[in-house]
Amino acid sequence: MTDLSPLDAAGVQAAVDEALAAFAAATTLDELKDARLAHTGDKAPLTLANRAIKDVEPSDKATAGQAMGAARAAMGRALAARTEELEAERDARVLLEETVDVTLPVARGLQGARHPLETMQETMCDTFVAMGWEVAEGPEMEAEWFNFDALNFDPDHPAREMQDTFFIDPPESGLLLRTHTSPVQVRAALDRREALVKEGRGIYVVCPGKTFRTDELDATHTPVFHQIEGLAVDKGLTMAHLKGTLDAFARSLFGPDAVTRLRPSFFPFTEPSAEMDLRCFVCGGEDTSCRTCSGTGWIEWGGCGMTHPNVLIAAGIDPFEYTAFAFGMGIERTLMFRHGVKDMRDMVEGDVHFSQQFGMEI
Repeated sequence: MTDLSPLDAAGVQAAVDEALAAFAAATTLDELKDARLAHTGDKAPLTLANRAIKDVEPSDKATAGQAMGAARAAMGRALAARTEELEAERDARVLLEETVDVTLPVARGLQGARHPLETMQETMCDTFVAMGWEVAEGPEMEAEWFNFDALNFDPDHPAREMQDTFFIDPPESGLLLRTHTSPVQVRAALDRREALVKEGRGIYVVCPGKTFRTDELDATHTPVFHQIEGLAVDKGLTMAHLKGTLDAFARSLFGPDAVTRLRPSFFPFTEPSAEMDLRCFVCGGEDTSCRTCSGTGWIEWGGCGMTHPNVLIAAGIDPFEYTAFAFGMGIERTLMFRHGVKDMRDMVEGDVHFSQQFGMEI
């Protein structure tokens, strides 16, 4: 239908009837859209007839306008009604077709898990952060001066030999893979020395991280392992402060009944030095045949002591004005104590089942 006159009542009605039939015949919303564009679009007969009202005689404009208004209103009502019907049908079909039976079994993919060494390290750090300490980090490839010289190791100390330490080629580079996290203590002391002297802010840092030694991998040793060490530098610190700090640390990890003791020992970087032992949590120190503590009633946990004056001097701190204490223990060893892990190889073989059994520590 072309060149429809707005005054052609029969033609206008025929166009309306054709549009209503097309709307009613549409079975989908897409088909209804096509019908709408065909009968109400810019080139539709009724649209063109509506535009032609401006060309009719002035006396006929009112009649033409009323006729076209009624026609367009009838099509609008029919279009809206059919749109509502098709949308309802679509929604009902979607609900039917996309219904999910939540009772059906599903194949769950194997989920990963955070490694217990990582969560253990965070737990240990959180204990000291709660006491107001800072967490410090340093490079894993370290200068020999930080790893040995600044920590009061003699030039001929056995730890400097290649059978104990991974040195970086060429040998004269003076670089190695750090054998402990103690170099971080020296770096932290150097970084915070000015605040200590000028502002009176004591140095309290805990240093977790990965370390390297030329050990064979077996049930109790690994060439790559993790340590956490602590350093406190301030005026008037004593072994009593060290013992109290370690007691609080042990209770946070092993429960309020944890008991510790300090046993005299020797380390180049502390004087006096001590080994820290935990009372056996299997036999409580009452079973001489206990395999966990070998009948001694105590389990060795780590080393500690008052920081040697030479270490403070290396960090530019006056040992006559300030005292310090330090401690360190293995994170793998702590994990073995806390969760009864028997073989250290389980921690490094990458089996997700090992990590999953520990869940998520917060």
